[in-house]
Amino acid sequence: MPEYDNASVCPSTNGTPPNVAWRDWLVSMALPLWCGDGFDHHRGLFHERLAWDGSPVPMGALRLMVQARQVATYCRAALDGLHDISQAAVRCLDIVERLYHGSDGSPGWIFSLSADGAPADRRRDLYAHAFILFAYGWAIRLTGEDRYRRIARRTADEIERIFAAENGGYKDVVPAMDELRRQNPHMHLLEAYLVLFEVTGDAFYHDRIRALTKLGLDHLIDPRSGLLLEFFDCGWLPSEPAGRNRVEPGHLFEWAWLLHEYERLAAPGGAEADLLHATTERLFHVGLSKGSDPSRTGFVYDAMTDDGVVFERSTRIWPQTELLRLLCRRRDLGRNDGVLTHRISLGFLERYAPVRLGGGWIDRLDEAGAPLVDHMPASSLYHIYGAGREMVRFETVLPD
Repeated sequence: MPEYDNASVCPSTNGTPPNVAWRDWLVSMALPLWCGDGFDHHRGLFHERLAWDGSPVPMGALRLMVQARQVATYCRAALDGLHDISQAAVRCLDIVERLYHGSDGSPGWIFSLSADGAPADRRRDLYAHAFILFAYGWAIRLTGEDRYRRIARRTADEIERIFAAENGGYKDVVPAMDELRRQNPHMHLLEAYLVLFEVTGDAFYHDRIRALTKLGLDHLIDPRSGLLLEFFDCGWLPSEPAGRNRVEPGHLFEWAWLLHEYERLAAPGGAEADLLHATTERLFHVGLSKGSDPSRTGFVYDAMTDDGVVFERSTRIWPQTELLRLLCRRRDLGRNDGVLTHRISLGFLERYAPVRLGGGWIDRLDEAGAPLVDHMPASSLYHIYGAGREMVRFETVLPD
């Protein structure tokens, strides 16, 4: 594995405002890389991984989730005016529908595709279904196509038939691999429904947004610790005794963002608004104070317990971007986090996106800052762009 040093950083960090730094990196490096070397023009699908030199890493199967994330990202980039390959993105989405939706003769979307174009993993995965809905939400916003509205609604109906649990929420995978329930696919389903509701105004999606938000507030966020837990039993009780449950600080920031989106789109009032405000503030402050390293300007750890004890001091790329995205939202709400946002955003480019990778990234670092991976996963672009599109419009006046 090659060595990296902080001298080989994105050239935009030398006194450049963070919004300019992020725009330069996205427009000139990251977005061109992942629709160029990161795209298989013969198959019309995105590669899952690139090596450090930008060459594709051969994979035995291509996951639906990765294709959906990449399509959604390039739809958003076109809408944001940062990089327009909209025709290729929607063409890819059409290919994905043909190859993944019911291609084994059963309702729903297969999990992955083999190299010869046949289904590889035929399981129905809620996480993957959430992301194809997310992709359709952004494709509808980009194109206005009624056909995409119909496919999205059909997929949502299939989710209800395939995954709905009798006691609320959804099963993670069908056929099931274990007895656990996970918060993560529910979080991304909420994210997809928020996008679809905003672009369609369909009350169907609004109803599901309210149900998933209630699930989060009633069960996924532990009343004892006030933290979002990762794993539950079939009765929506924590899977481990108190103090031994897994908490991922990045997901605290991600849920806080989504609850802010729920407030923005649904405009709840009274006690519900007060509860949402208190919850988002707690998730943010605990994630920052307990789940990150202040000596490295807030770099977010991978995992801690529900008592706030960090036990995975490695740092993935996506928790950093979720913190950045939330900080941008807090700025919009009048919170005074500008200096922190400035420092974390440029630190991110220095540590995770060295210029030698030409728009790529190091997805995971150990506690000392050394890479824990030997490739660049395409799936991270979804998280990076989610923060990047907010950072592009970030402006702050820093103290002298």
